[in-house]
Amino acid sequence: MADDLMDEGTVCEGAYAALPHLVEAAAELPAERFVDFWVDVGLVVTAEDRAPVPADLEAGFNAALRLAEQAATRSFLAAGAPAAVCAHLALSCVAFAGHHTAEVLWRFLDPQESHLVVLCRGCGTETEIPKFFVDPVHPPFEAPGLPDPARVRQGEHLWGEVAAVLREEALGEGWEPFLRVARAVAAAGVPPETSGQAVLCLVAGMVAAKGTPGWAGMEWARKLMLLTGNFRCPECEQTWTIADCLVEDPGGAQPLSRPEQAWTAADGPTVAVPAAARRPGEAKNVLQRDGQVLLDPDGTPWGRVRELSESAPSSGEGVTALAVVPGPDGPMLAAGAGDRGVLCLWDITGGRLLHDPLPGHPDRIRSMTALPLPDGRVLLASGGDTGTIALWDPVTGQPVRAPVANWLGAVTGMCAATVPDGRTLLVTATPRGAVRLRDPSTGESVARLNPYGRPIASIAALPVSAAHTLIAASDAQGDVHVWDPAVDDPRDPGAAVPLSKRALEDFRHRVAVVAAAPVHGRTLLATGDRNGAVILWDPATGDPVGDGLPTDTAGNPLTAMTAATLHGGRTVLVTGSNQGRSLRVWEPESGTVQHIALDVAVTCVAAADSDVLVGHDSGVLCLSLSV
Repeated sequence: MADDLMDEGTVCEGAYAALPHLVEAAAELPAERFVDFWVDVGLVVTAEDRAPVPADLEAGFNAALRLAEQAATRSFLAAGAPAAVCAHLALSCVAFAGHHTAEVLWRFLDPQESHLVVLCRGCGTETEIPKFFVDPVHPPFEAPGLPDPARVRQGEHLWGEVAAVLREEALGEGWEPFLRVARAVAAAGVPPETSGQAVLCLVAGMVAAKGTPGWAGMEWARKLMLLTGNFRCPECEQTWTIADCLVEDPGGAQPLSRPEQAWTAADGPTVAVPAAARRPGEAKNVLQRDGQVLLDPDGTPWGRVRELSESAPSSGEGVTALAVVPGPDGPMLAAGAGDRGVLCLWDITGGRLLHDPLPGHPDRIRSMTALPLPDGRVLLASGGDTGTIALWDPVTGQPVRAPVANWLGAVTGMCAATVPDGRTLLVTATPRGAVRLRDPSTGESVARLNPYGRPIASIAALPVSAAHTLIAASDAQGDVHVWDPAVDDPRDPGAAVPLSKRALEDFRHRVAVVAAAPVHGRTLLATGDRNGAVILWDPATGDPVGDGLPTDTAGNPLTAMTAATLHGGRTVLVTGSNQGRSLRVWEPESGTVQHIALDVAVTCVAAADSDVLVGHDSGVLCLSLSV
């Protein structure tokens, strides 16, 4: 019914009569379930194309707004909402309180888009600021003034409880004055005469307090705080608050008599706001390589780094695939390199080459995986650029079976799957969307996954028990699939639970890479998007776990990801960027993030306990993160 109250921005006839009944019904139901409903009602209340409330319905409609304000505020306080939704919910609460700034709802502000369009209140010129939404290290301007303490809204409301959850330290150093303004506006009950700048401080503060995941809430809040600044019109050269330039009727807006720091269309703010901003606790520590040591900025050793010898013989584009294989004397590393598929095997602990580089792959190696068999042996599988699949004995360095052609296309992803009947199967994936389960002894396909044929970008094994492995994959469109190889019908989910579509959409998470991550004694699914954001998921429920890793502030696209286990059992997620020539090391349990500048183009990563193996454009690095 709520969907029928408005059609393409026009409030429908009869909405004012129906809305009080809908609000009354929704207000009695669990608050956390009706976040979207209150946003929809907020859009109705702030719609530009809405007729005046009929006189005979005005009293009931106003009473409904007061009830909606109470209920929507309870929804805000009840549980966190995705950052984008939380921003709209906060503005809806402001709308029900009767403040004009809530009209910003109709601008669908998206801090993930960099531009902002403002309307000069003096000359009516519409101006686009192309690089407005960045994530600032510190505020680029002073906070707006505190509201008049004498102006306090009377009547019953829950804004005092909102004020209590707005922590001044929520956004880090320098942002405390903005949060103090937010708290003061909430404590006063959002009086209608409060400045738009101050109300936008409140909205941003609410997103910082309840937006999920936590890093996204902080990022959105800092970007939304930029709306509390000023804008200088390029036509009439008058300076206005941005808040006044975002709504139709800002109520007595006046140009600033003494233009202060302001945004312009041509060159952004008069005070620099770096696009590659640093989040609190994230980018303060950039580890630099000094010979065979990784050093903190203060010179403290943090880890060791070794270059594995002869790691990219005759390499056309460097190392193209890595796999860690258990061996009788410790873990071994396999690397594929060069245009002709040369394969190298090292003893990771000693860093020595176990065999001469192994030729024999007729094409460039695109993927590899260890393949543990029920008889205790562990083989190495490799997939080629033209669709060949080979099996190797990593101990002897000899092929178990000559490479077999695969007409389905390049084998860009591989992993091993254990099914409850005791078999271990080889899983192969291609950019054409063919995902096959293969018998290791013959290489023949015994079943297929991915019934809808979406091109696969990344694939990973996800153990759910000692005898059962699920398969997770991301496709070329950024969607995630989870399959159970134990079922015969690929459309039968079996034990596989799809990831929450709502969470993926709310986080705007278009996945490029997937990996398994052992955290808190269980295996979670890690998904990384091209912006560098990583989210952990519970495979049993399909729901996100924890706050996740924020996007890479340097703007480097994520191209590789793996999980490593440090001494003491702590898990870290290691993400690599070919373009950024760097790694990020994230510990989900503590939230700490380290950046490692390597000055090599990262092509692939793997892990053996606390050693992180990095394939790059000219070889392989071994990083020991045990220090």
